Amino acid sequence: MSARVGVLHTVPALVPMFHELLLSRRDDLEIVHTADPTLLSRAVAAGITADVDADLRVHLAALRDAGAVAVLVTCSSIGEAAVAAAAAVDVPLVRVDAVMARTAVARAAAGAGRILVLATLAATLGPTGRLVNVEAERHGGVEVTSVVVEGAADARTAGDTARHDRLIAEAIEAAGEVDVIVLAQASMATGAGADPRVLTSPESGVEGFLSAVGRD
Repeated sequence: MSARVGVLHTVPALVPMFHELLLSRRDDLEIVHTADPTLLSRAVAAGITADVDADLRVHLAALRDAGAVAVLVTCSSIGEAAVAAAAAVDVPLVRVDAVMARTAVARAAAGAGRILVLATLAATLGPTGRLVNVEAERHGGVEVTSVVVEGAADARTAGDTARHDRLIAEAIEAAGEVDVIVLAQASMATGAGADPRVLTSPESGVEGFLSAVGRD
């Protein structure tokens, strides 16, 4: 039986990637995408202001009213705010970075207990860092360090994906002795490379979302 789900983005370029990831795992889905890049630009400029919160509620209510049984939010920067907004409008919501955070802490706890969170936006370090730290506190003995990859966000905004990816790759190479490297934003996945310590959110986020949606 088909299910209608919603996906909320702040980076329109991620729409086709998440559409394909979802359908590759469940071809019976009806997917309703909403992309509002101003949510991210406003959050970066001034944090989660009242207008950002209000627009989150509008978008999520619209997805709910369109028949979405649950919503996946693909932007880590607004993840915390989206959870609160979804509760306010009564629609189930899954953060794209939730599974990644749990996986990172489990791996680190089994190793030397060190996690590095990389982001291209300072606005993302708070929400993702807190999410990882909440998981880390449940295990104990896990240290979380967060770093902004300088210049990567500007490169992506300018359309220079090659430079964006190169800067991320260089940050991964310079990570040192850590168990896990978390790429905080879904858009960073293109620069992940082959380092086995690296975790990205798109695939694990989709898997976690579909587990939450379930099947009738």
